Amino acid sequence: MTGRTRNFYLIPYAAWMLLFVAAPIALIVYYSLFDIEGKFSFTNYQKFLSPIYLKMTLYSFWYALLITLFSLLVAYPTAYALTRTKHKQLWLLLIVLPSWINLLLKTYAFLGLFGTYGLTNAILETLGLGTHQILFTDFSFIFVSVYIFIPFMILPIFNALEDMNSSLLDASRDLGASAWITFRRVIFPLTLGGVKAGCQAVFIPALSLFMITRLIAGNRVITLGTAIEQHFLVTQDWGMGSAIAVVLIIVMALVMIATGERKRGVKDA
Repeated sequence: MTGRTRNFYLIPYAAWMLLFVAAPIALIVYYSLFDIEGKFSFTNYQKFLSPIYLKMTLYSFWYALLITLFSLLVAYPTAYALTRTKHKQLWLLLIVLPSWINLLLKTYAFLGLFGTYGLTNAILETLGLGTHQILFTDFSFIFVSVYIFIPFMILPIFNALEDMNSSLLDASRDLGASAWITFRRVIFPLTLGGVKAGCQAVFIPALSLFMITRLIAGNRVITLGTAIEQHFLVTQDWGMGSAIAVVLIIVMALVMIATGERKRGVKDA
């Protein structure tokens, strides 16, 4: 393929990136430089440094970290078990299948499951544990978020485990290493790339959650995503909402850089 032909095929990709990535980001940056009265100002970024927004940022990072951690704790053993099953591709499909369903529908389903008269409370009452307030709690918010994001954590870890050379495990066992030492010194380091990719896929979108916080947490959990929604749809302060979005974009880019794979140059012998 010649260079001219390659450049020709790059045109649709470049046009897509320009129209749906670069242009929206440029608009967000532009709107962030105007206050609520339409005057050019850096007031929005000054407001972001106020205690209320810094506290909101801290909450966003904390909940995103918890969601990522619980997703990893569930996803890693699940992915490892999948690689040992007979019909691994079928089981993987069943795990990924719920991610094809609309996010709003899944969220509303949990409203019914966790509601006062929902299935979960019906089971608890049958067991003699009584009815409990499950909705509008930190538990329900983290549980639903982990459920929604966990396929994106399982997939890269599963692929990393599949690509791992099984002869290294045999060598570890032949050398007398226990199962824990084999996991800690062989399996986990070799699948660290998949873990990083999964953490990226969960942590970054978890920073900007707003629909789950509204429906499941009942606005008890206030994150930067919720603040953006409020400024755009309620207060109509598009400048402040855009400023928060710009900060989120910068943070997401830094997270991707920090957790990305670093390519090392190989010198010829």
